Amino acid sequence: MSDPNALDAGALGPYLAGYIDGFGTLDEIVKFNAGQSNPTYLLKTSTGRFVLRAKPPGELLKSAHQVDREYRVMKALEHTDVPVPRMLHLSGDDSPIGRQFFVMEFLDGRILWDPALGEIATNAERGAIYDSMNATLAKLHGVDIQAHGLSDFGKPGSYFERQLTRWTSQYRASETGAIADMNRLIEWLEKRIPADDGLVSLVHGDYRLDNMMFARDRPEVIAVLDWELSTLGHPYSDIAYQCMQWRLPHSSGFRGLGGVDRKAVGLPSEEEYVALYCRRRGIAGIDNWTFYLAFSFFRLAAICQGVYKRALDGNASNPEKAKTYGEAVRLLSALAVELIDGE
Repeated sequence: MSDPNALDAGALGPYLAGYIDGFGTLDEIVKFNAGQSNPTYLLKTSTGRFVLRAKPPGELLKSAHQVDREYRVMKALEHTDVPVPRMLHLSGDDSPIGRQFFVMEFLDGRILWDPALGEIATNAERGAIYDSMNATLAKLHGVDIQAHGLSDFGKPGSYFERQLTRWTSQYRASETGAIADMNRLIEWLEKRIPADDGLVSLVHGDYRLDNMMFARDRPEVIAVLDWELSTLGHPYSDIAYQCMQWRLPHSSGFRGLGGVDRKAVGLPSEEEYVALYCRRRGIAGIDNWTFYLAFSFFRLAAICQGVYKRALDGNASNPEKAKTYGEAVRLLSALAVELIDGE
């Protein structure tokens, strides 16, 4: 069976050479196996390396896999202090691969997959990596969206109300069987949406360690990647999402920090990390924290359900791994119910 994610180098190479100065001759295409949403490829050419990110093949859920939005937001951030790769080309109707994609510069850095940072030698460096993530998030939420052409990048009104409606709809559209914890979680969230406090910023939507690239010679974020879920929204959604992941079991496929003695390995506690973020943003604290965490569990579960459905339909970027996401939905919803029960 042919790979639905395979690219035709014969058609793609000449096309990109016509749009990207100095692209050269396309010699090799290597698909990155990490990630489950928009397939990403390393392009090796006669002049260097580039990265291509495309929509997946097959029928897609409404509003999902919008690579044009990823391209737009990273293009807008090129002249801010939020580190992103340089954008080189966004395809239009003339896409030679039959689906939309963009090409960006290749950056040579480290992707760190284990949030416990077991591959890092010292506690001091581990702490510095988390400090850089925290500082980068604070910078992101401080971006002047109007000055950088992003004032129409999201809809007005209550962010969490809109997001809950969107992801409930996405979840129902990809549902493969009833999950009691998910149904209970949705009901709980619908009844506890905080009043809109007017806070609006650019939000990443999937802010976590392995969606960042770090310099090889220092504990510094050199690129924030995977902007598919970015929008204008509430900044607390990003910080809660990251802290939610730290509650996930370390032994699970989510590579969380649950069960890890953070102090022993030089990592901040959740309370310390949030307090540092608040100091950088000049705010006293974050109310309704349980809601923001529970919402993060729900949204990630809805995303996982979509990945699982695509695997069943034969359209996943990494099919074998994607099939495990069905159990992940149950794990996430169960952890969320445990969280709200302990409120």
